[in-house]
Amino acid sequence: MLKRLDAVVIDLADAGVRFYTYETTMGFFLEAAAKAEIEVIILDRPNPITGSFVQGPVSDEGRENFTDYFPEPPRHGMTMGELGKMFNGERRIGARLQVVAMQGWQPGDWFDSTGLGWVSPSPNLRDLNQATLYPGVGMIEGANISVGRGTDTPFEIVGAPWIKSREFAAYLNARSIQSVRFVPVIFTPTASNYAGQQCEGVNLFVLDRNTLDSPELGIELASALYALYPNDFKLEKIWDLLLNQSVLEALTAHEDPRRIAQDWQQRLDEFVRMREKYLLYK
Repeated sequence: MLKRLDAVVIDLADAGVRFYTYETTMGFFLEAAAKAEIEVIILDRPNPITGSFVQGPVSDEGRENFTDYFPEPPRHGMTMGELGKMFNGERRIGARLQVVAMQGWQPGDWFDSTGLGWVSPSPNLRDLNQATLYPGVGMIEGANISVGRGTDTPFEIVGAPWIKSREFAAYLNARSIQSVRFVPVIFTPTASNYAGQQCEGVNLFVLDRNTLDSPELGIELASALYALYPNDFKLEKIWDLLLNQSVLEALTAHEDPRRIAQDWQQRLDEFVRMREKYLLYK
């Protein structure tokens, strides 16, 4: 079908997160266009959560799936155009790729500094605050918890019927996690996990988005749930989006999340150095 086309134009708003599947879709189009010998043109758009922060554990080699097209951290700090260049180069796809770069965007720009109106890239990313929390809260949503889908505040709350909200909030606040605080909450989602069931949990409040490490926050949440509710929380279910065996093993062994984050730093630094040659905005 593609061979009948002159080119494929990709114009998609990304969330700036590895497991947001538009990135994989773009990778598949690069592969198909290379085989069909047609051009791919990416109309670049802002990374809504900036291009300045690269955070979290890099996914393991050989674990590629629809939420992990290429080994990356959850928060990669790249635009769709930059990712396309990286996929094409590092995976040796060989597509004829043209990126139409943005004008006036800088890597430090959050979406609300662009002057553009927010258009939800998906039904459950309704504002920039939810997008800011998504790299961490989204990373653990494969487990048996509600992350607020089916409520007015997806990715701003985490809960389940077996959680005790005050206990959970007190544990997390005692961790003194930088730039975020936790308030007990009771909610009943209308969709997704625990639809129609009353859940207790926490509402997450971001104090400073520029110093928040959202993927590390996700590990803190998983660690807290496993520490408090080991017979209820299915830790292994976070694997499909985490895709880092050493991190999962460390969580299973009840290691401190700050120590776990230190252990993933070397691979993260290697990714940062590799991505440098594909950046369009400096």
